[in-house]
Amino acid sequence: MIKLGIIGASGKAGSALFKKAAADSEFEVTAFVRDEKKARTILGPKAHLVVKDAFDLTKDDLKGQDVIVDAFATAPQMAYLHVDLATKLIALFRNEKQRLVFILGAGSLKTGEDQHLFVEDIKKMPGADSWVEIPKNQLLELNFLKDVVNVDWVGVSPGAEFKLGPAAQNTLYGQDDLLFNDHGASFTTYDTMANVLIEEIKHPKHHQIRFTVINND
Repeated sequence: MIKLGIIGASGKAGSALFKKAAADSEFEVTAFVRDEKKARTILGPKAHLVVKDAFDLTKDDLKGQDVIVDAFATAPQMAYLHVDLATKLIALFRNEKQRLVFILGAGSLKTGEDQHLFVEDIKKMPGADSWVEIPKNQLLELNFLKDVVNVDWVGVSPGAEFKLGPAAQNTLYGQDDLLFNDHGASFTTYDTMANVLIEEIKHPKHHQIRFTVINND
């Protein structure tokens, strides 16, 4: 039995993972959430919840988990909290056995002939000023994680779009490059990400590295 804790389990990515893991007999899943009413509505009345702000979680709250997934989401004006939570979790689990999984953004992926960061393209998108702080800070989060050598962490980035939709029957994996599928699209559905994370948790292949995955249907 794998004890899986999901921080931000009532968000879009977190709830997709929670529901798939909760339906899998190999997992015992705990949702770490701030809003109990919202979580019960999204995750169901029988979901195992710990109701606490992510930044109030202690090592005692989390140490019973084999794997902790950071699916935390926040408003753009507070996007720096992505970095703050990652640093908190790493500090709690230095030289410990727990595995930490971080759902990152696509902005830190490379693209184009010059291999520039995709976040530079995001900055030029119409209306990006209202939300670009999120990919910018998720890039800082990844840069921080890259220097961590005494925690078993892994990061996962979706494609250019992270959205609702069915799980992919076929997926494409990469490491640092923004991927495009056979139709020229770059997207990952939340259900695809959930399936990928469950597979990675059951059969770990990536350690102290970020990888990326997209739908290839």
